[in-house]
Amino acid sequence: GLQAGGGSCLMAQAPTGIGKTVATIFPMLKASAAQGLDKLFFLTAKTTGHRLALHALGLLQTALQGQAGAVPLRVVDLQARDKSCEHPDKACHGESCPLARGFYDRLPAARAQALAQEAMLTPDKVRSLALQHQVCPYYLTQELARWSDVVVGDYHYFYDSAAMLYALTQAHQWKVGVLVDEAHNLLERARRMYTAELPQHTLAAARKAAAGPVKKSLDALNRQWNALNKAQQEGGQDYQVYPELPPGLLGAVQRAVAAIAQAQGDSPMLPGDAVLGFYLEALSWLNLAEQLGPHALFDTSLWRSATSGRRGPMSTLCIRNVVPAPHLAARHTAACATVLFSGTLGPQAFYQDLLGLPPATQWVDVPSPFQAAQLQVQIAGHISTRYQDRAQSLAPIAELVAAQFARQPGNYLCFFSSFDYLQRAAECMQRLHPQLPLFCQTSAMDDAGRAAFLARFDEAGQSIGLAVLGGAFSEGVDLPGNRLIGAFIATLGLPQVNPINTHMQRAMAQRFGAAKAYDYTYLYPGLRKVVQAAGRVIRSEDDRGVVVLIDDRFHRAQVRALLPGWWAPQKL
Repeated sequence: GLQAGGGSCLMAQAPTGIGKTVATIFPMLKASAAQGLDKLFFLTAKTTGHRLALHALGLLQTALQGQAGAVPLRVVDLQARDKSCEHPDKACHGESCPLARGFYDRLPAARAQALAQEAMLTPDKVRSLALQHQVCPYYLTQELARWSDVVVGDYHYFYDSAAMLYALTQAHQWKVGVLVDEAHNLLERARRMYTAELPQHTLAAARKAAAGPVKKSLDALNRQWNALNKAQQEGGQDYQVYPELPPGLLGAVQRAVAAIAQAQGDSPMLPGDAVLGFYLEALSWLNLAEQLGPHALFDTSLWRSATSGRRGPMSTLCIRNVVPAPHLAARHTAACATVLFSGTLGPQAFYQDLLGLPPATQWVDVPSPFQAAQLQVQIAGHISTRYQDRAQSLAPIAELVAAQFARQPGNYLCFFSSFDYLQRAAECMQRLHPQLPLFCQTSAMDDAGRAAFLARFDEAGQSIGLAVLGGAFSEGVDLPGNRLIGAFIATLGLPQVNPINTHMQRAMAQRFGAAKAYDYTYLYPGLRKVVQAAGRVIRSEDDRGVVVLIDDRFHRAQVRALLPGWWAPQKL
């Protein structure tokens, strides 16, 4: 049983498809009753996580209905602003949007009706009620979060620097339980939350629109910025990491922000104003710049604009998070109990270190109900998928896929490290084996395109889908039974070796030691993607399938140790 206590954390690794969502919600709700928690936050990285959580909560609601004295759980599902907005062409204030005009006058009636009528406040139900009362669905949903027992939402609602649920928890001193779905995703998402870019073209637009003291401060900043660009250009580096923020540049940004704040106080700027746009970006950047430490990098990237009319290059200033732990630690402390769960949450120390989990964090590794006989894992160690070897790998990969499809026709996924590699492999397969029923993921694929891609995998189908590892089809996709009988993974998923990752590795070494730095930067994130992709094949105790791991490095003991223990890989 889960014991709720100030800042207590549990990491739970359990195979995909065994019901982790219900298995985490139910004990947390029991702990809520026993420990007097005020709220449960179910946080997820993807829309599919929302649906699974709402389905599980619906099942629990149904089970509670027959029990004496049971009170229905009030559940609200937070949706992104761009999905909730009824007037995307208007600004979020009463002078522009009719649903913002008089919002707080009409809010009490809308809220009262929502709380009286509905226990499961899904986006569709909230939208219907909001439009009935002529209030904004997005902001009505946020209001309803204050009055709900369970809130389902994206990670950023609790973990971002301006997180609404975290702010409400602090303001009201709520005792909350937090469930983090597919928690391996929190690392990259948190890195993005605590990374801020300031591109010079936003400064150029603001300078054109500014006047008076604001214009003067922006011009001064531009001079400091150009001096940095010139020195970097003379050094021959398009990308450069600095050991610290240049004091002159930092001071110029601070003075520009102060001047704009003064002007904003005297005469508020409207949305769409270039000066206001720069101000908001600069505030976010400055907030992280003032917290800069060994957990982050300050880097600049030079680029040249053909339309700016400038002689010299422009650049983007970036505060790039490497280790989100310092930012997330306070969030873990604010919750009475946090459970982070995923099918791929190991090695434990990797996620514990990078996510800032307390030393006393508990670890549960749930044994797999699947048997090695269900999944034939083969290692094609005669092929290298390293960058320099990819041209030579294309024909052998085509032969592997064609031979397996001839032996056992059905639905397969083939994963590659990039769209370029995918396209070259597809062309080779079509040339050597034109009978193969291929279709490919594209970089510009929208929601409808992704749905059409998945629709090709029907029970009676015979299709070979080519996709990018780490993309939309390697996680969160459920294709049980004959909808997917095999996967080919032509990569270790290792992040690209480039100047950014090289400097991230150095920052890792400074914090965790050189021995861990490579694994933390490349190996663990890469193998996690491989295992997630392979997990698409076996979705139930009745499923059977094959996974072909294509690269000689899969034979290495260090790599094999990161694969699921119930696999029994064989040399192909």
